[in-house]
Amino acid sequence: MSPLEAIAGFSVAAGLLTILPGLDTALVLRTAAVEGPRRAALAGLGITLGCLVWGTAVAVGLGALLAASQLAFTILKWAGAAYLLWLGVGMLLAPRRSFELDGGGGPVGGELAWLRRGLLTNLLNPKIGVFYVSFLPQFMAQGMPAGPFLVLLAAIHGLIGLAWFAMLIAATRPLARALKRPAVVGWLDRVTGGVFVAFAARLALARA
Repeated sequence: MSPLEAIAGFSVAAGLLTILPGLDTALVLRTAAVEGPRRAALAGLGITLGCLVWGTAVAVGLGALLAASQLAFTILKWAGAAYLLWLGVGMLLAPRRSFELDGGGGPVGGELAWLRRGLLTNLLNPKIGVFYVSFLPQFMAQGMPAGPFLVLLAAIHGLIGLAWFAMLIAATRPLARALKRPAVVGWLDRVTGGVFVAFAARLALARA
């Protein structure tokens, strides 16, 4: 795919994945509701920085792998597609019926402690790295240097995350109420699961 196609496709996929309820969404909503928008913004910034660290590290590694061995990179792409298919089918067959928004005390320290908490939330979660390894190669554009282009994709994901956190903070109460509805959580899981399956199918049907 061309660079513009890769960026457009990744942006859509990353947007859907960003709004999927998870630990990051819960942390920002809880903080905004209890501690106020400033601390919630710091927590969201910390989460985004953590994603950027993971994304950059994975992108640099994948770029080096591509430079060293096209076969190894292709094998990794297929392994990633299988992982995404497994995740997608799981979400389609067994979507969640609830999303926990309550609980979780605040960190000890000043306001920058919220930035640190958001950062550590992602840095200490190896699943983020596994996900980037599986996800980023699916959007590698033809004719582009792998490392810098994948870093660009990770940066785009970070910007989308910041925009989503800003929306969460601005509409804390309505979104919190919506995410407590089983139908909403189940619908989001099904949509995301369908996206994962579509990515896996696109790779399987693509020409070698």
